[in-house]
Amino acid sequence: MGSRRHEQNTGTRDVSEAHRFDEQRLFAYLAEHIDGFDGPSSVRQFKGGQSNPTYRIDAASGRYVLRRKPPGKLLKSAHAVDREFRVISALHSVDFPVPRPLLLCEDDAVIGTTFFVMEFVEGRIFWDLDLPGLEPAERTAIYDNVNATIARLHSFDYQTLGLGDFGKPGNYFARQISRWSGQYRASETQSVESMDALLEWLPDNIPDDDSASIVHGDYRLDNMILHPTEPRVIAVLDWELSTIGHPLADFTYHLMSWQMPKISMGSIGLSGLPLEDLGIPDEDQYLEWYCGRTGRADGIPYRNFYSAFNLFRLAAILQGIAGRVRDGTAASAHAAQAEESVRPLADLGWRFASASRRPR
Repeated sequence: MGSRRHEQNTGTRDVSEAHRFDEQRLFAYLAEHIDGFDGPSSVRQFKGGQSNPTYRIDAASGRYVLRRKPPGKLLKSAHAVDREFRVISALHSVDFPVPRPLLLCEDDAVIGTTFFVMEFVEGRIFWDLDLPGLEPAERTAIYDNVNATIARLHSFDYQTLGLGDFGKPGNYFARQISRWSGQYRASETQSVESMDALLEWLPDNIPDDDSASIVHGDYRLDNMILHPTEPRVIAVLDWELSTIGHPLADFTYHLMSWQMPKISMGSIGLSGLPLEDLGIPDEDQYLEWYCGRTGRADGIPYRNFYSAFNLFRLAAILQGIAGRVRDGTAASAHAAQAEESVRPLADLGWRFASASRRPR
């Protein structure tokens, strides 16, 4: 029996009223611009996808996935599906596990907003971090491959992939703190004291390390598709937040799976689970795997800063979803849970900040 998160996010539903469009106009456009696309076709909306509405297209020629900007009032720089398409295209060219990109359409006349189409990848998505129903050895192998996949992502020369202007290398944390502070304030619906404290503390405590790589921005287990039977990642999804950024920001965000408090939405954390019995590495072991793969012999200094930053960032993202509920542009029926999740995330972030030594 699946968990509540599994039930909420797995599968498709009828397209919601707010996200409907002229399907026949879309099918005609796809038939003209995608080689081999052939009807008759139908459209279903995926249950997940808080930010950008995502649809499955079933056609006579096969299955496809469409991601679009939502209609309505949008925050500046949010919902950048054109950036998603660009980074997926670059990574697909070097056989990194992403869906095959097929088409980007920036003509609002087709369905009302910018969208892209990619292949539908058949496989397993795990919404529960304890990987229910698997043997311990398979859980270990899956976590090892997930770790190897993010380490490989951070190893690419983004200039060689044509992504030199995909983000601004250097001052990553200062820019991110400024960006998410602005988006948090723009979508604020409640007063959260720990969030206010993080907004003040973070800019003054940035480590002196300007490493830069391609970063995913939301790398977690439920944003990837695993092979139907083998313990390996075959597609990493949801590249909306990808940029040229700090690899340790990306990896320590992923590490939050081991730290997460219980919140109303988002991945349920591994904290408190019998990890050894389950075959799942603990946080220190998982970090050691990554550092070994990326040549970080000294581990990750100032881990508390990175943890505080990532919890702040996630709280700001969820506050943005709460703001879209307020504005009537949220993409998921259960997105209202986001507002309830902001405070516990910010509270935990402030605990990490309070325990941190100031970087030199």
